[in-house]
Amino acid sequence: MASEEPSFNIGDISGSNNNVAVGNNAHAESHVHHGSGAQPDEATQQLLEAIRQLRDDLGRVNSSEQTVALGAALAETESEITSTGQAGPTRRQRLRELLADSQALVTFLSSAGAVAGLLGR
Repeated sequence: MASEEPSFNIGDISGSNNNVAVGNNAHAESHVHHGSGAQPDEATQQLLEAIRQLRDDLGRVNSSEQTVALGAALAETESEITSTGQAGPTRRQRLRELLADSQALVTFLSSAGAVAGLLGR
């Protein structure tokens, strides 16, 4: 005996403006979200680009405890900027400390110097 209950399937509707209602007295609500977060200002956008460049450059050097820690902090900072539009003071300070600890790396990679310079703003 087949069930009398309706069945339905909703695929990925992200980026769409779709409403779905099923059943008696059902109503549909629409929630539209645009973008992935706040847009960074120009200085933060420059920092984000420099962070991405340094992350790429870190993949070209031998891995060490310092580069792993720096890479993780850069990834967290990139994520924070893309989701909130900014990097908080604590996160910026942590990056400054990691870059200072990796002074030989900063000297070797121009992208590390660019990030360090942009954090000073």
